[in-house]
Amino acid sequence: MSVTTTAVAAPPSLASRILHATPVIGHIARDISRDISTIYYVLMILLTLLVLAIQTWGFAALVLSAVAFVPVMFCMLIWITLP
Repeated sequence: MSVTTTAVAAPPSLASRILHATPVIGHIARDISRDISTIYYVLMILLTLLVLAIQTWGFAALVLSAVAFVPVMFCMLIWITLP
């Protein structure tokens, strides 16, 4: 006698549906959900784009990317200090 159970998948949330519906980001998000090592390719592509922007526009591209990253770092600092 065997007992089989089937797991019922929860419906995706609204945020997940919006994320997967966006053209470029949704495609990358689906790839990352299938294979986690894809994130390393995405990070290398972003780093390459940053280097090419710095070569093209100089120090201004580096400063603007750092300014754009400030809210992310601020949220990470709040996240790591939560009890």
